[in-house]
Amino acid sequence: MLPPVVAGVDGSSESLAAAAWAAREAVRRERPLRLVHAWNRHPHRRDGEIASAAQRHLARRVLRRAEEHVRATCPDVRLYDEQVEGPATGALLKAAERADLLVLGSRGLSGFTGFLVGSVALGTAAKAERPVLLVRAGEDEADEHLPAADGSASTRTRYRDVVLGIDVGDPCDEVIEFAFEAARLRHARLRAVHAWRVPGPGEIALVNESQRAEEWLGLLQAVLQVWRDKYPDVETLETVVEDRATNVLVRAATGASLLVVGRRIAERPFGPRLGPVTHAAIHHVGCPVAVVPHR
Repeated sequence: MLPPVVAGVDGSSESLAAAAWAAREAVRRERPLRLVHAWNRHPHRRDGEIASAAQRHLARRVLRRAEEHVRATCPDVRLYDEQVEGPATGALLKAAERADLLVLGSRGLSGFTGFLVGSVALGTAAKAERPVLLVRAGEDEADEHLPAADGSASTRTRYRDVVLGIDVGDPCDEVIEFAFEAARLRHARLRAVHAWRVPGPGEIALVNESQRAEEWLGLLQAVLQVWRDKYPDVETLETVVEDRATNVLVRAATGASLLVVGRRIAERPFGPRLGPVTHAAIHHVGCPVAVVPHR
């Protein structure tokens, strides 16, 4: 069987939104959906077996509620679920190893202030070696689509843009391919965005600002040319902006269906972590955010 799309569920509204989003993505990818709920055993408690039985019962209720929600919103998905034992982050990382994509919920603040990402979602996104997608509470199918002609929400209109945050100086094939494939599956436009800064004091500037912008745009177009050839049906728009990368991504993702950013897998003295741009983006962007690991 093809690796499934996996959604972590815990009974919260944000995890239900994540499960529904994951179901739609599973249908787009022609893959099954696996719902996962993690619970902790308490081996040192006197009533350990009773407590574990109660937790298994609660887990079953959580999974049943998520399954009912998914079937009501996406009846075509092939669905199965699983209880797993252990700390949530570790259990989700293990589930991600066998997944095509892991989808988690994030506690939404508002579309204007972004969303607050919990420690489990952050820890999992920082350590997983498969793509992790974060979905805020309240996200529904119509949010992925442009509004109807009368301004009302619709699920029949074209998908909103997929936005790719890319560093032209260090482009990553895994991240670029994920974004192109997401755009292809949605028949959406891919908007690739690169942020650049004017050289600071003491740095050498060989060309003026307009020429520098043209050079960055040329580099971005050159980097993406092989992917445009591989995905000829994906409409692509390249944009370079002089500003901090976080500001550029937050603006670019406004009104998007998905933001795709990367995370480098590297041995660090203090363990895996999200880079500062990715960390800031997932706290302030309102649309779903895909964090794609790369070497």
